Amino acid sequence: MARYFNGKEVELLAPAGTFEIFKEVIASGCDAVYFGGPVLNMRMMRKGYNLSHEEIVQALDIAHRLDKKVYITVNNLFSEEDVEEAKEYLRFLDGVRPDALIVQDMAVLELIRELDLTLSVHASVMMNVHNLEMIHALGELGVSRVVTSREMDLQTAKLLGQRSGMELEYFIHGDMCSVHGANCYFSSQVFGMSSNRGKCMKPCRWDYRIKKDGYVFPAEYPLAVKDMSMYEHLPELIESGITSFKIEGRMRDKEFIVSLVNSYGAAIDRYIADPIGFDRTVDSKALYRSRKRDFSTAYAFGKPGLSNINRRYEGTGKFYSTGKVFSTPTAERELSEQRVAELRERLSRDRRVGQHKPELAVRVNNMEQARLVLELGVENLYLPGDVFEPDRPFSKADIQELGERKGETKLYLGMPRMMTELHFDQYDQLLSGERLPIDGLLVTNLGAIRRYRTSGYPMIGDASLNVYNHLSAALYTGLGVERLTVSPEMTMEHFAEFTAHYDGPLEVVVHGTPALMYMEHDLYENTEVMEPIAEEDNLYAPRGVLVLKTDKGENPVYRDQHGRCHLLFAKELCFLPMLGEMSGRGISSFRIEAATYTVDQLEQIIKAYQHKLDGGAEEKDLLGGMKPLYAGYTLGALQFN
Repeated sequence: MARYFNGKEVELLAPAGTFEIFKEVIASGCDAVYFGGPVLNMRMMRKGYNLSHEEIVQALDIAHRLDKKVYITVNNLFSEEDVEEAKEYLRFLDGVRPDALIVQDMAVLELIRELDLTLSVHASVMMNVHNLEMIHALGELGVSRVVTSREMDLQTAKLLGQRSGMELEYFIHGDMCSVHGANCYFSSQVFGMSSNRGKCMKPCRWDYRIKKDGYVFPAEYPLAVKDMSMYEHLPELIESGITSFKIEGRMRDKEFIVSLVNSYGAAIDRYIADPIGFDRTVDSKALYRSRKRDFSTAYAFGKPGLSNINRRYEGTGKFYSTGKVFSTPTAERELSEQRVAELRERLSRDRRVGQHKPELAVRVNNMEQARLVLELGVENLYLPGDVFEPDRPFSKADIQELGERKGETKLYLGMPRMMTELHFDQYDQLLSGERLPIDGLLVTNLGAIRRYRTSGYPMIGDASLNVYNHLSAALYTGLGVERLTVSPEMTMEHFAEFTAHYDGPLEVVVHGTPALMYMEHDLYENTEVMEPIAEEDNLYAPRGVLVLKTDKGENPVYRDQHGRCHLLFAKELCFLPMLGEMSGRGISSFRIEAATYTVDQLEQIIKAYQHKLDGGAEEKDLLGGMKPLYAGYTLGALQFN
């Protein structure tokens, strides 16, 4: 089965959570179905869902006899243990011939090459593809279709599709997320349950209160977005040149999905048959009545702002029509002496001999911090591409000044985590003239790696690449990245296994308040359009910083110069007690995320880490008696096994 409009294929792609649901959905008005197998996909939390090996074989036979396609999700991050399991699973899939795999981890691409398989690959939304360079890079790696970033509007999708020639897939209906794809680490850091490994605990749907400037604002569920619905905008979707229209819902029940797919399928057929006389509203009221949340067109026609936030069920403390609460606020764990001792013992196993002393790296937010880093002789200074307000981005003059003063310190220029075509134009101009006095680039996405691998500037891979296994690390190294930052989601056991399998230069973020959520959604807008309901100061963050408050703690949210929000730890990440053991596992650089510190605070932190790296005596307290600057200390995901 295939649909065409003006010679262009239009595919309606439907979800299925179980084999029973699949049998009904494949017979409905879709052109293709996607589902997960028994392992390695993003929907592993619910018992009884996903298909067995035998069911996959049957599903493919049923679909292909109906001239329809099947895509199988192999779309979570792989640990080293998962890599071994994936080899057998991919061999099985290569033998049964699905029409494509939907993948997140670059390790899948490496395994397909290594095992000489012929599987077709689609890049999952969790790859967060958002610029032309990323699409070109994935095409060169063998990807035949890209699911676009959820924040991509239709006009951008149209432009990227035309320029790249790549098939694009676009979400058109269902549950969305307020955080950029694969850029939410909250669940892994607080629960040890990685959202990028199919185990999200939905902190975006918690009940929060917003505080800023000493006031409390009435925004109960400020991260809980509406469900997407593009039902009345099928003409615009087709005109944009998108190949596949994707419905979210692998956890939805059979009757709901079948009804939804049939409504969309019938509407597409009506539009193809009579585009001039097409009535957008047929069945739209029925879809609205059966919705799980209120509807939005999300980012399809531009940045939606607060209109994208759901208040139908979340606003009454209910997440679904059943009233079931998926998860409740949970405090971030603090360091305990017993847990630190256990982790040090685990890290001390399989130590490498002859390791060089690790370097220290500091990512700053302003020139005052940067000058301090140089004065203290830190080995690596990172200038970010995302600068937290009220500080301003580093200018060319700033870079020149720091270059003149840097001495033995290596200076790296960072990129924005999400790079649009405008950002590439700006960095192209900055880097194409007279050589900057920098030692390299801190790259944040695959597109930046492709664009600047021949620029003459060495590249360090930032944490946003989310490197979780030796295969993805090797792929990035092969593309020219000289040092990689370890995924911030790694549990202790996964970290130990990864560092045992990969012997290239690695960096670990060891201190600070790194971002748990990175989002296009502007939380500050709540304080600009709503009247406060109470007065209350922030406990730790400055008054001008927005805070998300629950009964378990407060998370500061900083906005950068691009208008994007970064939700940070409530507590301070601190790996200081374990630096010696980490050094023995081949870590070449330890990073401090310094954006939120005063100069005096940063000086004390840097000196504590320098003292430890220089072989200084063990301190009784974590930072030589210095109290935590926030709500306490945490090990993040590393505290979990």
